[in-house]
Amino acid sequence: MRILVLGGTRFLGRAVVDDAAGRGWSVTVFNRGSSGPAPERCEAVQGDRRNVADLARLAGHGPWDVVVDVPGVIPAEVRDAARVLAPLAGRYVFVSTVSAYQDWPAQPVDEGSPRRAGDPDVDVASWDWGAGVYGIYKAGAEAAVERETDGQALIIRPGVILGPWEYSGRLTWWLERIAAGGRFVAPGDPGTRIQPVDVRDVAAFVLDHAAAASTGVFNLAAPLDRDTFGGLIDACLAATGAAGAPVWVTDAQLQAADLREWTQPPLWRTATGTWQVDPSRALAAGFAPRPLADTVRDTWAWMQDGGEPFEDPRAAMHAIPVAIERVLLATAADAASLASGAK
Repeated sequence: MRILVLGGTRFLGRAVVDDAAGRGWSVTVFNRGSSGPAPERCEAVQGDRRNVADLARLAGHGPWDVVVDVPGVIPAEVRDAARVLAPLAGRYVFVSTVSAYQDWPAQPVDEGSPRRAGDPDVDVASWDWGAGVYGIYKAGAEAAVERETDGQALIIRPGVILGPWEYSGRLTWWLERIAAGGRFVAPGDPGTRIQPVDVRDVAAFVLDHAAAASTGVFNLAAPLDRDTFGGLIDACLAATGAAGAPVWVTDAQLQAADLREWTQPPLWRTATGTWQVDPSRALAAGFAPRPLADTVRDTWAWMQDGGEPFEDPRAAMHAIPVAIERVLLATAADAASLASGAK
């Protein structure tokens, strides 16, 4: 198999490249080189997908059996790449997101849920995470890929992806905070169901189904009733060996502290559908998400081995501000003291 990966140096793209190379596939990566050198065992073509001449030069390295667009967000950029590259590939894969669903995270979603009304031809010079456009752009990008491939693309909609090489600061923040020891704020209820998946399992599913020439849409999330936030915290404690003590703070108390859901703390969100992404179609098609504890352990091992994520603006967003955490912990201690005295 010959595979072209757009991106290929960061997180999921890197996992796709590593897995494909491990299968003995011939791998080409195309990126600007701004996130460091391409992984070993692949052909690196440097260029900007916004540049038509760069895309034309990339086309000269084809054809490929598979093209995988991992980082594409802006619809016009995704459209232009698909227009040039899809005719040179037997299969085309676009990695989207559950944010493309119109009702997520307010409501549970499956592959039949309505998609946001994204324009496949929107073009902007840049965007940022705080603008609320990510899901809309990804929906438009999906539409662009479907149009350019006559509906024969494989579209992957993951939920939260964790694991080694993570750069957004979700699991890595939790591991660092818990490793510091002492009492720490844990959000909401330990029994809250969560559905993160390992980056390596997402990569494996992408490649398995690219090889099988699958088309259509697949949600990638952990089984609905498998993991909990308490389990995540326990796994972080076990992986780090820290003598930490979680202090579970209610959703109402976190909201009263004016913390930003999803990022302060990472992965905390109260919307009904956040962790109700139906993965049954992917599970039936062979998606095999490993235990969450394995992902946590391997991520900590990568961090301890000198692994450092690429710099990304999202990382600074994922944290409980130290001053607010101190207040929450002090309030919890006062409440416990009062309750003990009342007894």
